[in-house]
Amino acid sequence: MLHEMRPRVSTPAHQTDGLAELVCSNSFKSEEPANAHGLLKAELREAGSLLLEVADAVRVPAGAALAVDRELFSRGVGQAIEAHPNIRVCREEIRELPPAPAVIATGPLTSDLLADSIRRRLGAESLHFFDAIAPIVSAESVDEGKSFRASRYGKGRDDAYVNCPLTPEGYEVLREALVSGEIYHTHDWDRVPYFEGCLPIEVIAARGKDTLRFGPLKPVGLEDPRTGTIPYAVVQLRQEDRDGRMWGLVGFQTRLRYPEQRRVIGLIPALEHAEILRYGQIHRNSYINYPALLTPHGSPPDEPALVFAGQLTGVEGYIESTATGLLAALNVDRLQRGLEPALPPPTTMLGGLLRYLREADPSNFQPMNANFGLLDPLAQRVRGRRARREELAARALREIRAWMAGTLSPTADASL
Repeated sequence: MLHEMRPRVSTPAHQTDGLAELVCSNSFKSEEPANAHGLLKAELREAGSLLLEVADAVRVPAGAALAVDRELFSRGVGQAIEAHPNIRVCREEIRELPPAPAVIATGPLTSDLLADSIRRRLGAESLHFFDAIAPIVSAESVDEGKSFRASRYGKGRDDAYVNCPLTPEGYEVLREALVSGEIYHTHDWDRVPYFEGCLPIEVIAARGKDTLRFGPLKPVGLEDPRTGTIPYAVVQLRQEDRDGRMWGLVGFQTRLRYPEQRRVIGLIPALEHAEILRYGQIHRNSYINYPALLTPHGSPPDEPALVFAGQLTGVEGYIESTATGLLAALNVDRLQRGLEPALPPPTTMLGGLLRYLREADPSNFQPMNANFGLLDPLAQRVRGRRARREELAARALREIRAWMAGTLSPTADASL
């Protein structure tokens, strides 16, 4: 049985009652195996991930990245789950942790009642941080005369992104507006422990004059075909739906008040008259202190078949959350068949993520994205970062295939 509390109970960020609604972004990041996120997706495809199968069917142009139509993705996942003969979807709020066997994948917006139950069960306070969402504008409101279509370094389709160039003067005006803009405040936001991989743009802007130009507004690899030069800074728009009616501001996660968002976005020349279809916002993301409270495969020590998964475990990102969910389901199945839990080798991206979760310093535990620093080093030195990553990726795919073959075998040894 799959429990989904929406539409009976909603969250501050969700807008529909659909399963797998994407809240923060419609991008699953790079598809290239020499990129950490691309490698993790390749591993999940080897494992037969349903979510990636649906994502591939509803993808929208995004250069070298995998981005999807949000509505079609949610609909596709929902239809696949509801049509499965062994799954029943129950629309009700779970207020207490269920008995094992179960996978607890409540996401970063776990309801307060269930979060309290988790805290009581684990005997410690869960950690939390705040996550920010970027605004979306309508395509027809973007000034084509002040923008250009291109993917960074020409990867993927040339028209995958809309690029809004900024002059040095325009960049500084925008940066100052972000720094001085009025933000939403609540009683605990002054102590916000932001995740570094998803900082509000105004926080990045406040860190220095060039932090935006070397961050979300970096122009590297984006030559303006009208001038033949690389702009001083670029605000990129990424397609949000298959028909190209909605475009999200890449890296513009924000907690600015809505009137301030209108003002700031209007300072971007190509978006001077932009129609904002969804404003940016901020919401709480909860996660468990995994290395302090959970077993290596993600359960309370005294209840191995109650397995936590997704962003709640301290991974950050759609694909990372998907990966831990797949592994949790696999291990609950193994435990039900009388087998020990199995963990992928740390030569794979999935195995590296799981190793980080179980071996990180519990006194300073922070969420983690996929990255090549998680993998065991190669036996022999390979010159050049790209060549080294390609070799790491090739090894990871060989080993995830072998691990999956052994793990899915009814008599597989858990030490594989």
